[in-house]
Amino acid sequence: MDKLLSSIQYVLNLGPTVILPIAIIIIGVIFRTGFKKALKSGITIGIGFVGINLVIGLLVDNLGPAAQKMVERFGLHLTVIDTGWPSAAALSWASPVAAILIPICLIVNILLILLKLTKTLDIDIWNYWHFIAAGATGYIITGSWWFAILCAIIYEVAVLFVADKTAPMVQKFYGLEGISLPTGSTAAFGPIGMLVGWLVAKIPGIRKLHADPESIQKRFGIFGEPMMMGIILGLIIGILAGYDVGKVLQIGISMGAVMLLMPRMVKILMEGLIPISEAARTFLQKRYGDRELYIGLDAALSVGHPSVMATALLLVPITLFLAVILPGNKVLPFGDLSTIPFYIAFVVGSRKGNIIHSLIAGTIMIALALYMATDFATVHTAMMSGAKFNMPEGATQISSLDLGGNLFNWLILKFAEICHAIF
Repeated sequence: MDKLLSSIQYVLNLGPTVILPIAIIIIGVIFRTGFKKALKSGITIGIGFVGINLVIGLLVDNLGPAAQKMVERFGLHLTVIDTGWPSAAALSWASPVAAILIPICLIVNILLILLKLTKTLDIDIWNYWHFIAAGATGYIITGSWWFAILCAIIYEVAVLFVADKTAPMVQKFYGLEGISLPTGSTAAFGPIGMLVGWLVAKIPGIRKLHADPESIQKRFGIFGEPMMMGIILGLIIGILAGYDVGKVLQIGISMGAVMLLMPRMVKILMEGLIPISEAARTFLQKRYGDRELYIGLDAALSVGHPSVMATALLLVPITLFLAVILPGNKVLPFGDLSTIPFYIAFVVGSRKGNIIHSLIAGTIMIALALYMATDFATVHTAMMSGAKFNMPEGATQISSLDLGGNLFNWLILKFAEICHAIF
């Protein structure tokens, strides 16, 4: 058993750039694309994700230090440190329930498809860590393996439901034909943000305000292009961080590069995905008529949209400002600031790229996330301690927007606490 668990952990540690191509090749063979075409698709998708990760790395490497400088410059003193999604994923994979939950979640997904309760085949195995995190939350509270499995399944079903409901929007707005985005954090932040966005669009005066990359480019010419928008927003972040002229220019160019390169990386990934998607559709139509099936992939496919990146970059200083002014908040945002594009992907899509409406909805959504992350801090810290991670210097507790500020996981926490109190 130990050898089996270590083998599974070894494969998972390879990350999505290896796991996803393997999954794509297997699915391609199942849907009878032929091994050569499946192999080419799998490798192309893997390369696409390498490119996406490189661009996200560029974003993280520049945005993280800038956020830290803003924190230092404005003297923010909050006792719960946001350690970000990497630590949340690591503690999830390190939890006692991790190994057993991976096959269980995959089997549940397949059963739901066979029972026609979902259209999403979630092949993004790496992001199963969100389901595992929900299971780990239940396990920390109750100490029960069965309850941990229940929590993971509830979270998974909720994510698949949201992925199904948002798939038409994802395909229309992002141009991702046959794709849904069952990434745990994106799906969990979506319902609040989409509801708030819908309400914002009903407010007299505000509902008529509209700004998307196309209208901005039309009005401002070259300065409205996504690349230039990234440079301008990067320059603003650099100035707020107190950088010298050279560093301000560097972060500006880096953010412009993110805006320019991300859509091109997504295009490479889609080149590999289209043959698999078409084969899956043909396979199902032969056996089940016109039944629709979505291929569930990482929400990284959506973050390259100019409206998403523009809104996310504007939300970085707003998030830090909210952390200071919100009464009762104890979380110092840091690690997950660069992950904001994932949280707002459905919000921006539902607002059809309207940056103004998305920014207002995102601000309210982040405010609620900070409160949830504050409430989650005690359990989050216990999970981190159980995984034998060191506490960041100056922190009394740790949390994260991705795990602690995540609506679905927070509801799992409340459910676990109620059940533990009753039973």
